[in-house]
Amino acid sequence: MTPLYTPDRRYIVVNGRLWRATNPNLSETERDRLVQDLMNARRRVRLKDPAAKAQARGDLDRAKHALGERGPVWWTDGAADYNRRLAKNTHYADWFGDISTFSVGGGHEGTAGSPLRSCSSPED
Repeated sequence: MTPLYTPDRRYIVVNGRLWRATNPNLSETERDRLVQDLMNARRRVRLKDPAAKAQARGDLDRAKHALGERGPVWWTDGAADYNRRLAKNTHYADWFGDISTFSVGGGHEGTAGSPLRSCSSPED
């Protein structure tokens, strides 16, 4: 599933909400390693042992920070961070309104032809 990116590719849109995208300045190797770390941590968060669960949550948070999805923004132009805000309540409102008003084949088309669809929240 290809996520819907804002025109500046700083965010993906999930159910109308902006979520900070991965830092595009990471090398493919580094990004792949961090995504693997993130997925491993997500699996371990389901463990019943409280200490293991706490460790997994810490690992998940570190991976999200390293990917640029949490913590300081990865862009350098001083633009505000709209992470977790509804697109309709940001300067992306007009763009989002335009792409969410039409449907193609049961879905919506977004930036660069990427589909607008619901997917799980990138919050965890």
